Amino acid sequence: MSMPPPVFSVLLMTTDTGVQAQFQQVFGDTSVTVVRDAAELRKEVAKYHYHAVIVESRSATNEAQALWEHIDPSQTLVMIGSHAVLKRMAKTFQSLDSQNGYESHQSRTRNHSLENYLEYKMEEFVKGMRNGVAKNLHPMLISAVERPLITSALRETRGNQIQAAGLLGLNRNTLRKKIAELHIPLKQFQAKSDRAV
Repeated sequence: MSMPPPVFSVLLMTTDTGVQAQFQQVFGDTSVTVVRDAAELRKEVAKYHYHAVIVESRSATNEAQALWEHIDPSQTLVMIGSHAVLKRMAKTFQSLDSQNGYESHQSRTRNHSLENYLEYKMEEFVKGMRNGVAKNLHPMLISAVERPLITSALRETRGNQIQAAGLLGLNRNTLRKKIAELHIPLKQFQAKSDRAV
């Protein structure tokens, strides 16, 4: 049985085990994929969409050129820097987590699953809505989660609706109906598919 994808996936290129450990502590072991050289980096970014790509390098030009072929900078956070810069980045992320209170939630659960992350975020949302006059949260939240889920599946399958339907466990006609109902533009996925060919 395969593991579910992490909430926030990070591709990290470094040979320093200390830097690796820092990022794994911040994002969770399953969220960080570590590569050691530019060849591995190119293979990874070509086969999977990462939320962040972090590269240890003294000269950013070679690695950056390899990345821009496969990464949409509007969809992926890219950071390239020296060993010292990467260490500072990891500390910054760690302090942001603790300021937002997510670190304490993670330490309580010790489980970086999507379900726990959503539960944490839903608690905040429901508390905020309870103080207002909101009703019918269930259908509102289901539709709020459904659109990004379908969009992510289409992005992962590069707009292939048959594959996306299979990934989601839906009938292809049901998926088409939901795409229309949720006003999900398909051109963005088809353009990426054309570029990849």
